[in-house]
Amino acid sequence: MIITGKKEIMTNMIAHKYLMESDDETLRLKLKTDQATVEKQAKWAGIKPGMRVADIGCGAGKTTFYLNQLVQSGGEVIGVDSSEKRINDANNKYKSDTIRFICRDVHQPLEDIGQFDFIWVRFLLEYHRLTSFDIVKNLYKILKPGGIICLIDLDHNCLNHFEAPVALTQCLEGIMDVLETNKNFDPYAGRKLYSYLYDLNFEEIDVELAAHHLFFGELNETQAFNWITKAKVAGKQSGYAFNEFKGGFDEFYAVFKKFILNPRRFTYTPVISCRGEKPLTSC
Repeated sequence: MIITGKKEIMTNMIAHKYLMESDDETLRLKLKTDQATVEKQAKWAGIKPGMRVADIGCGAGKTTFYLNQLVQSGGEVIGVDSSEKRINDANNKYKSDTIRFICRDVHQPLEDIGQFDFIWVRFLLEYHRLTSFDIVKNLYKILKPGGIICLIDLDHNCLNHFEAPVALTQCLEGIMDVLETNKNFDPYAGRKLYSYLYDLNFEEIDVELAAHHLFFGELNETQAFNWITKAKVAGKQSGYAFNEFKGGFDEFYAVFKKFILNPRRFTYTPVISCRGEKPLTSC
């Protein structure tokens, strides 16, 4: 009886639509994707020319495009995402002889798309708190022996701000608690990545910790758009009550915008990268 209840809860959480879904989400994903950062992370993980790569959770395809440049000549990249809209956008803009995009649920079997030398999973697992390890186990099946997987996610997501008003801090913590409990979102996804590779017996595991966001002084236009959009969309879709503010969500949103645009504000978000190699032989 208890097991059935857990399965039902998990099924309901998997069925939730993508938390950040909005009219501006494709644009937000494109704007926040920095080529130099992608290249640095992928090279650190071990990407090489000639590899066959899977970009899991590829979104609008911009990262897939950058990964493709790193595996030429002779390489190929397959972008995989569950959003038909973003796969269509990606195909329209980035599809080529060495890049293709497919719409798939990464919880389901993927063996039909073949085996890969390198699997890239960046900012995906945080949206699948209950099933993130199951996703990695599923990807293990399509990674060649000796192949590399690179998992990248944020940690303590959206929670590090000095000196935010007390009501805003309480509200942000409350939103993240609701997202974690009710929306299958994981604010602490990054710290779990190493254990996933360790438990699957990956070899040559390495971990890197850095700042994904480090904001002081004036925000540029892209940074402001990204954070204000995140507060608007995730806040509104969280289902949080916003009892800290008499004006509810609208007052929260106004206070957040004022804070994040204040050049005195100090905000940071850690990003954790973890890479490992699949054993050449099974244990």
